[in-house]
Amino acid sequence: MSQTTVADPNARLPRQIPYIIGNEACERFSFYGMRNILVQFLVSSVILAYLPEADREGAAKHVFHSFVIGVYFFPLLGGWLADRFFGKYNTVLWFSLIYCAGHACLALFENDRTGFYTGLFLIALGSGGIKPLVVSFCGDQFTTANKHLAKIVFDGFYWTINFGSFFASLLMPLFLRNFGPSVA
Repeated sequence: MSQTTVADPNARLPRQIPYIIGNEACERFSFYGMRNILVQFLVSSVILAYLPEADREGAAKHVFHSFVIGVYFFPLLGGWLADRFFGKYNTVLWFSLIYCAGHACLALFENDRTGFYTGLFLIALGSGGIKPLVVSFCGDQFTTANKHLAKIVFDGFYWTINFGSFFASLLMPLFLRNFGPSVA
């Protein structure tokens, strides 16, 4: 005989959900914003000034593609570390902080090659602890009493990802042009 669980009409969203969605929205906004201006920034910055002008765009694209490879490789490491050692919460938390440190390096070392590349590495590494875990971590917050609210949350979750990506793609090139790379 099976038991049917009735959704609690008074159930509320888990209180962690806004923080999880907010973290993901900020991560997507910062990633796509930086990604969309990276090649343009590198071509015009002093980071690649040691190269002849004709070679800078190719070198900038090489840096960009290496960075993107890292962003999609490190989730293998992040998922393994979460499953094996730290759990989802600790992995997302600490790798989010690594991610933020990477963006701080980009802002602080916009004219220093080593500092800037360190920032790109930290962002790729931090992304590895966020990408594979945040969706399932969000789902882990629900119980049988409030699982009927999960659809609403995941609709909002994916909406914020696309919202962040869209507005970052729209705004960051304008920020780069009008305020410079430290702000963008």
